[in-house]
Amino acid sequence: MAAIGKIRSWGPVLIIVIGLGLFAFIAEDWSKIVDALFGRRNEVGTVLGKSVDINDFNEKVNEFTEYVKIARGMDNLTDEQTSALRDQVWQTLVQNSIIEKEAGELGLTVTDEELQNIMKEGTNPMLLQTPFVNQQTGRFDYTMVQKFLNDKSALNNPQLAEQYEAISKFWSFTEKNMRTQLLAQKYQALFARCMMVTNNVSAKAAFAAENEESTIELAAIPYSSINDNKVTVTDGDLKAKYDELKPMFTQYQETRDIKYVSVKVSASDADRNALTAQMKKYAEELQSSDNPGNVVSKSSSLVPFNGVPVMKDAFPTAIAAKLDSMSVGQTLGPVEGADNTTNIIRLIAKEQLPDSVQVRIIQVADQNNDVAAKRADSIYNALQGGGDFEALAKKYGQTGEKMWVTTRQYQNASGIDADFRSYIKAINTMAVNETKNLQLSQGNMIIQVADKRATVTKYTAAVISKSIDFSKDTYNAAYNKFSQYVSESQSIEGLEKNAAKYGYKVEERKDLSSAEHYVANVRDTRDAMKWIFGAKTNEVSQLYECGDNDNLLVVALTGIHKEGVRSLDDAAVKEYVKNAVLRDKKAEQIIANVKDVKSIEAAKSKGAQVSEVSQVTFAAPVFVQSTGANEPALSGAVAGTAKGKFSAAPVKGNAGVYLFQVKEKTPRPGKFDEAAYTKRLGQRASQAAQQALQEYFVKADVKDNRYLFF
Repeated sequence: MAAIGKIRSWGPVLIIVIGLGLFAFIAEDWSKIVDALFGRRNEVGTVLGKSVDINDFNEKVNEFTEYVKIARGMDNLTDEQTSALRDQVWQTLVQNSIIEKEAGELGLTVTDEELQNIMKEGTNPMLLQTPFVNQQTGRFDYTMVQKFLNDKSALNNPQLAEQYEAISKFWSFTEKNMRTQLLAQKYQALFARCMMVTNNVSAKAAFAAENEESTIELAAIPYSSINDNKVTVTDGDLKAKYDELKPMFTQYQETRDIKYVSVKVSASDADRNALTAQMKKYAEELQSSDNPGNVVSKSSSLVPFNGVPVMKDAFPTAIAAKLDSMSVGQTLGPVEGADNTTNIIRLIAKEQLPDSVQVRIIQVADQNNDVAAKRADSIYNALQGGGDFEALAKKYGQTGEKMWVTTRQYQNASGIDADFRSYIKAINTMAVNETKNLQLSQGNMIIQVADKRATVTKYTAAVISKSIDFSKDTYNAAYNKFSQYVSESQSIEGLEKNAAKYGYKVEERKDLSSAEHYVANVRDTRDAMKWIFGAKTNEVSQLYECGDNDNLLVVALTGIHKEGVRSLDDAAVKEYVKNAVLRDKKAEQIIANVKDVKSIEAAKSKGAQVSEVSQVTFAAPVFVQSTGANEPALSGAVAGTAKGKFSAAPVKGNAGVYLFQVKEKTPRPGKFDEAAYTKRLGQRASQAAQQALQEYFVKADVKDNRYLFF
């Protein structure tokens, strides 16, 4: 009864505790509802207070990816290339948002007429990345765009529709980005004119700053000549210097400090021996086979068998290095490459062939191959009789226009079928102006070669390339060992203490940003990144399996640096401030010691290191050999001192105190070109404007949450 009475006496407390628990449960669900309602779960970031939806961002990335593929003639992108594209899309999105806001407030726009003029001029770098470059002139040709758009609207060939649609999207992307680019250039040009005056006076001053050279005798007294122990630094000194330099320590995004252990699992000796034995069998099969492509396919080689002549750089480096010394028919390997592969190669052919072939084609297809063959014969005979190629092509819903086929367009293709092999063989061996009726598995192709360029050595080869991978047993052994280490090391001290016992090394990384792609330079570490930016100081993570399923990782969070100004308590800030105070105090001591010095000899008697320095100009900082530092202040002081004069006062520099005697002042050869220097000043103003625009980025309150999604 007494116990029940005691429980009853706790009634109000229990109600509060249970109520708080229920509130926490409801609040958690409510936060999920709010996140869902306001789209925060899909928020990849914010710019100027506006949310950026992950789906919208991905759409922009996909659009840019397709643009890059066409511009660079690529079928696929690597993970690293895709990450770089995401970065570029994000940076462009942020910059465009800022520019559009600022330009909009000023009423700046880009008109259709301005865009058309840029296209007709044809010199914009983006235009030179398009398929509409005239191969004869090397310039963008707007009439080719107009012809393409007209042909697309009249196209009734389903086989070409997909290709035309891809190029159409490519062109639309180019137009849209050129408009944005022009708006940014307009705004930056206006901004630049507000920052710097470019006229005859400023041009002459810039010329003098770059072209008046001084030769000086320099007396340098390095700060390192005074031992740090001889300088007293108080807390008051640190506080005063910190307040002076405070803006330098502003941090615009949160960063974190970590310690980590990363272990890359690699093949054991047993794994290597097993692979070597397997590769030797493949080498025997490849040498004796009448169909090397089958052997390559059976081996699951990293390099597919294309069976077409390609250039040396299409092969792995280890193979390419051997090609010239091999004879046709020879099989070589296994050869180990620097990319952790082992390789076998059989050289099938080595030929002198054109790198680029200009062709035009008419595709002839029908459900009935006999019908297609008869139609192809008819077209071929008409051409042999002097018929117009493009007119015949248009009759069958095709353009028949000339196009260049280069080796690089197909030499890295992941797979080439028999039809494409026949096509490549034909265009490589046909004579200029020759027409051929090529029979394919799904119809015929009428080919006419218009031109050939750049004869090069090409190789046809069968390659078996295999990664030197670890076995399942090897991985399990590495995993079990690392797992045991992590389980015994649930603190930062434990990680460091046990690392040597297990043969691991604890590494440190300061100021890790959420905008970075990888933790510890290891791929597929998104989960570890999410943990780092959700953990508390001194916590240790779980074990992460990452990389290409070949890396083990554990992380400890050692510090959090929030947005804003870092305090003097921050170890890195305190060290920087302390060094600045030491530099100031040493400078005071040195300056007091040389205040009455009026000659180089007198400076030398005070312990200065004396040397001659030539080609000193106002426009560039002096590099002082004895202190190993660039000294802008010294350049300014020399420029303001007449020939034959000694420095009016000691110069406090980055790495020491300096006194000097100006021995000579001479102009560089060459005449003043007002137009050239005015243009140069304009370029400098543009660069300064670009740098100043970074301040807009800071004020745009950009939040980058991409690490939660990629």
